[in-house]
Amino acid sequence: MTKTGGSDESPDIRVRRVRGDGVWARVSSAGEPGERPFVLVSGIGVSSHYFEQLAPHLMQFGPVYALDLPGFGGVPHARHALSIGEFADLVGTAIDELGLEDPVVVGHSMGTQICADLAARRPGLSTLVLISPVIDASRRSTPAQAVRFLRAALHEPSRVKLLAVVAYLTCGFGWFFKILPRMMSYPIERTAARVGASTLIIRGEHDAVCPRPWVTRLSEAFPRVASVVEIEGAAHSVMHAHAREVADLCVRHAAGTLGEPSVGETGGTGDAASQHHRHQLQERGSADGITVVPELPDQEVSLDPVDAVRAIADEVQGVAVELKGNRTDDDHLVERGREQQAEARSRGRG
Repeated sequence: MTKTGGSDESPDIRVRRVRGDGVWARVSSAGEPGERPFVLVSGIGVSSHYFEQLAPHLMQFGPVYALDLPGFGGVPHARHALSIGEFADLVGTAIDELGLEDPVVVGHSMGTQICADLAARRPGLSTLVLISPVIDASRRSTPAQAVRFLRAALHEPSRVKLLAVVAYLTCGFGWFFKILPRMMSYPIERTAARVGASTLIIRGEHDAVCPRPWVTRLSEAFPRVASVVEIEGAAHSVMHAHAREVADLCVRHAAGTLGEPSVGETGGTGDAASQHHRHQLQERGSADGITVVPELPDQEVSLDPVDAVRAIADEVQGVAVELKGNRTDDDHLVERGREQQAEARSRGRG
């Protein structure tokens, strides 16, 4: 594992179901067998689309499996509000049924609780990534967290805000508020003591939901913390707008090279010598033990306006196909819609 970079080619996305005790999850996978598989678990209310920018970078190194759990991403609600442990059981079932050997387990927001709970009960998992872990134990109240969420949202890109609106409407506020108390009361800081996996914790500079003092205290609860990292300019959904930086960290964590100099790469064209533009990440430490990573420079996009409009139209059509698949319980339509969206985004990157 020596590089991070997205692909200009759209991925071949495969959609399948994994069934648990009266519930099921949808797994969207892409990428060919590589050094390590990645399992991605998103947060409350949202879908695996939150990993749409991160996944193409990760799958340069191994297949990516992004989960939509019961009630999220168009998957039907369960008959009762699932606990964090029950969500974790379903993720474990997915890992077993897919035959994944020691995957890199990556959770975001509430997904960090699910992944930590799973890792605490599965000593065979060696590598854990927690992105924007929740809930700050010193502010375990819904009003306080709502205010923090809104503060963080001010720094999110418009694309993330759009994804959130669509996801919350798809989830439904009834189910959201059934699961919310489970997330608010889950003590990830106590679960941490039972996690044997090497753990990487990532937060965004402007993430009020996951403040610096909280991640510092949380990191002290894990027996094996590889690093605690803050990415400049990022907010709660750090893995979307800063996918290259997060992918670089995940890959180096999986390879056990986090202590070595970081090099981020972005895809390019030309001969082998100029295949990638290499950007040295000038990481720096801080008094509280958090490593600060600067933003990578924006990638230049050269796209004809007509082609850009076509890419947007094709992505919207893909969304419509996926939504129809959700309504009609047709995973083939969901798969086709997701592939169309991924292909349109690939063209939109220029």
